[in-house]
Amino acid sequence: MTKWKVTCIQHDVIFGDPEANYVRMEERIDRAMHSNPDVVVLPELWTTGYDLARLDEIADKEARRTKAFLADISRRYGVHLVGGSIAQRTPAGVFNTLLVYDREGLAAAEYRKAHLFKLMDEHLYLQAGEQKGLFELGGVRGAGVICYDIRFPEWIRVHAASGADILFVAAEWPLSRLAHWRALLIARAIENQCWVVACNRSGSDPSNVFAGHSMIVGPWGEVVAEAGEEDGFLTAELDMDEVARARGRIPVFEDRRPELYR
Repeated sequence: MTKWKVTCIQHDVIFGDPEANYVRMEERIDRAMHSNPDVVVLPELWTTGYDLARLDEIADKEARRTKAFLADISRRYGVHLVGGSIAQRTPAGVFNTLLVYDREGLAAAEYRKAHLFKLMDEHLYLQAGEQKGLFELGGVRGAGVICYDIRFPEWIRVHAASGADILFVAAEWPLSRLAHWRALLIARAIENQCWVVACNRSGSDPSNVFAGHSMIVGPWGEVVAEAGEEDGFLTAELDMDEVARARGRIPVFEDRRPELYR
């Protein structure tokens, strides 16, 4: 039986100030370790927030600083780290990139957000990724996606059908669409019969108020844990064998007819 204790760090992001955000995140991770989690999960764009107009200036070049930061943290505490996402500056442009490290400090995944949210002008400042977010941590198959990605069930299904038993979501989801956030996460868990661990930010920036309400949802769609709107930590123990039990009881993946889905 594989059981994981997972902690989401839900907190406000200081708008456009990477230096302050690295300091704050290191403090928050240190506090999160008091509950002795196996996995710590961070929110979307936690180094910069949605200061998109200044990304050419403040984005992390090739994500070098963030990669070193996350590798050191995961190795120091011996914890798996789904390191949220950051603005990664490359010769091809800036990507919204999710980084994952195992408890030895080794890189497990680097996923670039596939679906850019035009309503918040992401397409004007960011490039879209094209690779899946699959990875393995401690023998558990997982996948990472970012915020708007959860509105695309076919994208999430690609990951579940490729073997992911747990979906990690890093987000900066606004309070005005909180109902959608909750419904979409529950739906993605039910239809893919997998765990969903979603870490959203709290607080606000000059243009948005964010929802918080990080959630951990089980393979049957039950909300195992949910935060409020304020800063804090969300922790739950996940029984990974629940995935096999759910998929065995209602064999959705065996009954799929992908030849019709074109």
